[in-house]
Amino acid sequence: MTSSPPGTRSTVMDHLLDRLNAVGVRHLFGLPGDYNLALLDRVLAHPGVRWVGTASELGAAYAADAYGRTRGFGALLTTFGVGELSAVNGVAGAYAERVPLLHIVVGPTQDTEWAGSLVHHTMADGDFDRFARAHRHVVCADAVLRTDNAVAEIDRVLTTCLRESRPGYLRVPRDVALAPAPPSRPSAIPEPRRADKDSLAAFRAAARERLAAADTVAVLADFLVDRFRARGELADLLTASSFPHAVLPSGKTVVDESAPDFLGCYGGAMSPAPVRAAIDDADLLIRAGVLLTDLTTGKFTHGFDPGRGIDLGITTAKVDGTAFPDVPLATALAVLTGLVRKHPPAQPPQAWTEQRKPSVPEQSATGQSATAGKTAATLGRALRPTLRPLTQRRLWQAVGAAVRPGHTVIAEDGTSLFGIVDHRFPRGARFIGQLIWASIGYGLPALLGAQLADPSRRGLLLVGDGGAQLTVQELGTIGRHRLTPVIILVNNDGYTIERATHGPRAAYNDIARWRWSRMPTALGVPRPLVLSARTPAALDHALSRAMATTDRLVLIQAYTGKEDVPRTFERLEANRPDKAKWIP
Repeated sequence: MTSSPPGTRSTVMDHLLDRLNAVGVRHLFGLPGDYNLALLDRVLAHPGVRWVGTASELGAAYAADAYGRTRGFGALLTTFGVGELSAVNGVAGAYAERVPLLHIVVGPTQDTEWAGSLVHHTMADGDFDRFARAHRHVVCADAVLRTDNAVAEIDRVLTTCLRESRPGYLRVPRDVALAPAPPSRPSAIPEPRRADKDSLAAFRAAARERLAAADTVAVLADFLVDRFRARGELADLLTASSFPHAVLPSGKTVVDESAPDFLGCYGGAMSPAPVRAAIDDADLLIRAGVLLTDLTTGKFTHGFDPGRGIDLGITTAKVDGTAFPDVPLATALAVLTGLVRKHPPAQPPQAWTEQRKPSVPEQSATGQSATAGKTAATLGRALRPTLRPLTQRRLWQAVGAAVRPGHTVIAEDGTSLFGIVDHRFPRGARFIGQLIWASIGYGLPALLGAQLADPSRRGLLLVGDGGAQLTVQELGTIGRHRLTPVIILVNNDGYTIERATHGPRAAYNDIARWRWSRMPTALGVPRPLVLSARTPAALDHALSRAMATTDRLVLIQAYTGKEDVPRTFERLEANRPDKAKWIP
């Protein structure tokens, strides 16, 4: 069965689009180039895949990454050489963060290759495989399509991407792409990896013994739970056990953050003291899909021993360092749930119960003052602090309180990401952040990808002025597709996280001062609502208007001090990351 345009022959390109459509791809990001123009005609004619032309290939890769996080698979198409190299940074980020997507590169014809012709977008040396070789370092599967292997290689690469949850690469000579495709069976999504029977039984026995011996148990979850489709199994465990639990910053919203047993975000020395104590001091720590990196652990300041506890990886489970291979993450979580249901754990200590009580934001950002009903004198005293300059701490309190269940929050690396992670989101809200690859400029194109992947949700982008300058041109793409997100741009005059790290007044941490209020209109965004906030009161008013304005894009400029940092970084500095215990 094919979705190719009626009345036309099915080509290799049609087969590829059909396969992408079957795994959930409805949008293909990229840029035109002379090598791929005829193929883009096939994309425009395809009934199930919509072409999304971005302002740059890098933007296309970032958009496909966020699309893949949201829908389960993303795709981009670029021209050979110059186009694919512009995109490779975004593809590398998807590899690091386990995002399944496909990078399609369209190049010269096979005859051109075999003749060694010195054509444009090459090194003029007759080597047409140079860039395919470069991509092999940042993809899990790749192929150069030929007429005799195209269909089989497309299916092999896509299947590997789905199984490994990582990007793949296809180089397609344009004549191969337009060649007839032989009839093929509908694609099959690979089944989840099966557990080894003996290994699973041994893990169950070891986990049962470890759970029975533990005085206190806590759970720490991370983003691999999401990538390997184990959210439901993790939720079942937490519901059955009532274990206190936290997430690493990269795993934010993989659990219900409104649950009474949710402790908050754990990041080593960056964590609030109660969260840190509950995780570090647990007699048994269950880690689900956890990857301990520098930015998620406060520069390796986590206090628990990675060699102890129950550690559930992608395909291997461990109990106090003993490995049980071929026990997938979702299966291992289901085993623990069964054990807990059969032998319910004791109630957690009262101290942990107190730590799990969520804090109340200073103000709800709904436009209603928390001072209603007070006397005039009391009201004046209460309002006085709102006239002070806006701080990072107050900014993220207000933004965190404004998040709604239907929001997808995208946070750019830097003050935006580490400012928001401490704040609990309501059930149903989703979070996207790039903490491993940590490439600034990711946020704006990611907003585009996430919004197109799920139009029922409203995007809420948190981005600094420095990061936004790298990919601001995709604001025009967002406007062209009539998307209506809210963008909170932190205007703090440069690279504040870099200032906090080194060179607070160094010239290399300065940036050009743009007139951000004019940017949406200049880039073609229709009827943008542009607001600014220099005080807490102005921020609350702007957020209230933004949440009520759903028919157009909203940009809020939030001004903070150039050396002001979020509370997470203040805690990290106070806890001396240079004394981290777990640095290899």
